Amino acid sequence: MDSHPIEQLMKSTLENLKAMVDVNTVVGEPIKSHDGTTIIPISKVTLGFASGGTEFLSNRSSREEDDKLPFGGGSSSGVSVKPIAFLVIKEGNVRLIPVDQMNINIFDRIIDQIPSILNLFTKDSCKDKEKPCKEEKREIEEE
Repeated sequence: MDSHPIEQLMKSTLENLKAMVDVNTVVGEPIKSHDGTTIIPISKVTLGFASGGTEFLSNRSSREEDDKLPFGGGSSSGVSVKPIAFLVIKEGNVRLIPVDQMNINIFDRIIDQIPSILNLFTKDSCKDKEKPCKEEKREIEEE
């Protein structure tokens, strides 16, 4: 038995969508700058798909087993690619920089602030003690 025409519509649409959207659409190709920084774009892909069809009545009064009804159908799809962040790798440090700064959650903000908070503690403790700051920083790094 032959496949229904709607199956061919859906198969064709899905094959074309598969060709358009691959893993490199979500996690983009790495971009290397002249100073050695690597930037990897991260995107959100939204996909919509619709398909439908109908069989029209034949003008003939009797329908044989092999007689097929006329078919009309269509399919449509839509793809939206929105950049959401950039992964920046420089000198062994990795940072995730969101595109929309308004939607950064509190945990991301805290993690981003940890290095500056640690620097504040080391600067304040250097002022209070007679030990030079460089030696104290070495002790912190060794721990």
